[in-house]
Amino acid sequence: MSKATDIRILDAHCTFEPIKFRSPLKFGGRIMDRSELINVEVKVESRGGKHAIGQGSMPIGQIWAWPSPAVTPEQSAAAMKQLALEVTEMIAAYPDFDHPLDIIYRISAEYAHLGKKISQQMKLPEIMPPLAELVAASPLDAAVHDAYGRVHGINSYNALSKEFVNCDLSEYLDKQFAGEYLDQYTLREPKAKLPLYHLVGAVDPLTDADVAQKINDKLPEHLGQWIAADGLTHLKIKLNGDNLAWDIDRVLAVDAVAAEAEAKRGCTQWFYSLDFNEKCANVEYVLEFLKTIQERSSAAYDRVQYVEQPTNRDLKAHPENKMHAAAKLKPVVIDESLVDYESLLLSRELGYSGVALKACKGHTDALLLGAAAQKFGMFLCVQDLTCPGFSFLHSASLAARIPTVAAIEGNGRQFCPAANRHWKPRFPSMFDIKDGTVGTGALNGDGLGF
Repeated sequence: MSKATDIRILDAHCTFEPIKFRSPLKFGGRIMDRSELINVEVKVESRGGKHAIGQGSMPIGQIWAWPSPAVTPEQSAAAMKQLALEVTEMIAAYPDFDHPLDIIYRISAEYAHLGKKISQQMKLPEIMPPLAELVAASPLDAAVHDAYGRVHGINSYNALSKEFVNCDLSEYLDKQFAGEYLDQYTLREPKAKLPLYHLVGAVDPLTDADVAQKINDKLPEHLGQWIAADGLTHLKIKLNGDNLAWDIDRVLAVDAVAAEAEAKRGCTQWFYSLDFNEKCANVEYVLEFLKTIQERSSAAYDRVQYVEQPTNRDLKAHPENKMHAAAKLKPVVIDESLVDYESLLLSRELGYSGVALKACKGHTDALLLGAAAQKFGMFLCVQDLTCPGFSFLHSASLAARIPTVAAIEGNGRQFCPAANRHWKPRFPSMFDIKDGTVGTGALNGDGLGF
């Protein structure tokens, strides 16, 4: 099947842009102080001969996407950059007119082969994991969807119905979705605004006493100042996952600082998400953690909105890590493990009750897995990869178009604000935070919306 609205790829280019952090970010036992953006431009043509250019951008994020004791961060970053280049070259040779869902669905079948080939050519001791492949290819995915909307003068989220798409969702998922299209699982207008989840990293100072050396760049220096300056109501707390006493004390310390700062501004309700970055040995760790938090501060426990990926990302290798008991207490969301529909189904079997969508895993997959999660009644959130500029706006547009997502994570303004400088004047409501929310209603233009 084909549609008059299908496009073909005329050209595609991939470049890289270094980003320096204003302060270090610790997660998963590693510390980051810099990153690099993968930037992609795609030129497309409609059947009617119209041309448009779409863009995509995403941090490489190799420390998160490819944590390995055998492969250095420099090696993994180089391999992911090479995959980004080769996928871009591949799509430039894609011969057919198609909808972006179909173009990316077919191109993505080559990711594993490319990842294996590149790893072997670079003589790496292990093969590139699927998550790293998805991150490296995600800017291209975004650029194709962006270009499709622009060539037709329409928002890309409004080009997901039967009118535009060649196949129903059963083609990409399974027969449960026969006769269904993504317009049933997305909004026609973006939500006007969304609460912003602010990251509290494992080495981030909470009070003035914790600041070893001031940055003096006119931005807040510690959590108390961030809450006051940005009117924050949602905090994502990074935890170690292998030190129960430290994790408990950290949450309670954050809660104490938040309570004082929120009281000063007259706020009575705020929320936490807890990210163990898959470091917990088992569900018993999570249960003991939640039990102790509740015993020591019922208010802090009540503020926990969800728990993120507490145990190892390799679900198949660790079927013993069942989350049913923890999910009875709080939503437990899959993050690093979520790389395809099969992993979503497996996570449900293992007791996960929620899904963390990320634009860095690919716009196409985020839409498809977001639809599946809604159909299955799972908790949904959208998180970023310390995304600045275009990549943050892309992530926020995704959250603003999925009905059940209630907040958006965005920590680029904390750790690499300089990378927002070109976008902030154009979208001040997205980068100049005053009431703890981002103004996602502004993301309603052609393409991905901005």
